[in-house]
Amino acid sequence: MNLLQKLITEIKKKQSNQFVRNLSWLSISEIVFRFMRLGLVVIVARFLTPYDYGLAAIVMTVREFTMTFVQVGIAAKIIQAEEQELEALCNSGYWLNWVVFSSLFIIQCIVAFPVAWFYKTQDIILPICVSAIAFIIWPVSLMQKTLIQRENRFKIIALTDSTQNIIGATLSAVLACLGMGVWSFVLPSILASPLEIFIYYKYHSWRPRHRFTTKYWGEIFNFGKNILGVNLLRTLRNNLDYLIVGHFIGVKELGIYFFGFNAGLGISLSIINSINAAILPHLCATRNEWVEFKKSFFGSLKVIAYIIIPFALIQSSLAPYYVPIVFGQKWIPAIHILMLICLSAIPRPFADAASQLLVAIGKPQLDLYWHVIFTVIFTVALLIGIQWNIIGVATSVLLAHAIFLPLFTIWASNYVFNKTKHL
Repeated sequence: MNLLQKLITEIKKKQSNQFVRNLSWLSISEIVFRFMRLGLVVIVARFLTPYDYGLAAIVMTVREFTMTFVQVGIAAKIIQAEEQELEALCNSGYWLNWVVFSSLFIIQCIVAFPVAWFYKTQDIILPICVSAIAFIIWPVSLMQKTLIQRENRFKIIALTDSTQNIIGATLSAVLACLGMGVWSFVLPSILASPLEIFIYYKYHSWRPRHRFTTKYWGEIFNFGKNILGVNLLRTLRNNLDYLIVGHFIGVKELGIYFFGFNAGLGISLSIINSINAAILPHLCATRNEWVEFKKSFFGSLKVIAYIIIPFALIQSSLAPYYVPIVFGQKWIPAIHILMLICLSAIPRPFADAASQLLVAIGKPQLDLYWHVIFTVIFTVALLIGIQWNIIGVATSVLLAHAIFLPLFTIWASNYVFNKTKHL
């Protein structure tokens, strides 16, 4: 009975933790997204041709790389900023958002033409251009969203994301049934975007109060250039193994590897993405209180351990049983790939938390240096692993993450908490 009471007390303590609450809301949002996406794949696959899927893949890839340049550090700088400079930074960041997102809209429209030439189809130009319209909708309420994130009110963000995902998935299914082809991937995100404006304007009172200004732009770019570099390197790493497998081994093997990677990391990535979004505001909220700051960081690592380690171990160990049943016999060759990739998920959120720790103390350049080093290590590991086919690549992914990410986490923790002068 005493053991049960202790367990209940421990659970209540964890539920009262702001980071856990934020992570719970974001995780729910991600899980809703994954289930909606799974249902959407089943429906859309019945109505779209392989050619439509090919066009959709091109649109999504172009948009993913364009989205990387959104992370110029505006949101991170505002979350990390001191209270006395917040209003001025928000106003300056608001106008900078418009410049950045409008530029990305134009760039994506221009890129559509060489992409169409590369893939030898003109059918992709208009969908790529139309998908870029979202870039001139998001800045309207992006500052309100950032401030809500800074204030740790992630329930609002999670509910907004979940609602948008439900609306988007429903619209995609309807458009696919109507025979809209690639447009069933392009139009829903644009049609659902105005919902953000309504919700974020309702739940935050901030409004731009001054005219156009470039004040603090230099400071924001100086802070954000490292974050942008980190995101570019992360995007490169996320696609590097696909490029190497497809080029050196073959398309069929790439399909097996791609399935194993996505089936192994799908839900884990949802958890990791939620952790990344929740941890920076959580750390910044206690940055000026040394004891609380340290407690917040190591407490967050403990929460991450409770979540990711059991999940990854269970998913990996049960793969030989659920893969043939859920996905079919043809994916049995991918089981060992899936198991290795599952295990590689364990050290990832700890290293991501260490990266956010460096950003919280205003040292994003150190995080950039680390990502440059790890990208080189990761590339070398993949080129070595390719000698043993896709199983060698998956093993290289696991070893690179299992060896070097914990070393970075330990180094970053020691750097910050052994050098109080940085806070």
